[in-house]
Amino acid sequence: MRLPAALLLMVALPVVAQDLDARFSCSTKGSDHGESVIYADAGEMRLHGDKIDAFRWESSLFRSTHGFECSIDDGDGLVAESREVGAGREWRVTLSDAQAARERRGYEFARLPSCSIRLEREGDQLSIKPSCPALCGSRGNFTELSVNLKTGTCQYQE
Repeated sequence: MRLPAALLLMVALPVVAQDLDARFSCSTKGSDHGESVIYADAGEMRLHGDKIDAFRWESSLFRSTHGFECSIDDGDGLVAESREVGAGREWRVTLSDAQAARERRGYEFARLPSCSIRLEREGDQLSIKPSCPALCGSRGNFTELSVNLKTGTCQYQE
């Protein structure tokens, strides 16, 4: 059976998956303003296009005298947007009401009313780029990192 040329072209085009199914657990030693620190992150992110099936991320920064931790999950009122970017896929996960999420966590002082986490996937590589000044305490709430979804290898961005 011969297929029309236009149909053959459609079959031959690469399809970028709209699904993200990622689980990771990472840690590394680093430096923050000259002080030795340990970064630790663990998460699960399952998205299908703009639909969030599961989302959980815990990000910690430990110093010699104290530490900071922040977490976000699908109970925080998350909204996702998905789009194709070049050879990959990008998701943007935001809080529908950042101040309400802060108040549920017991933070009474106001912060910038935003939280955005950009997830960029190209092949097996997932880059996680947070901008969440609103969710937890006073530090930068989450650490930027990338994860190889096949090997589990993590790379922290400094």
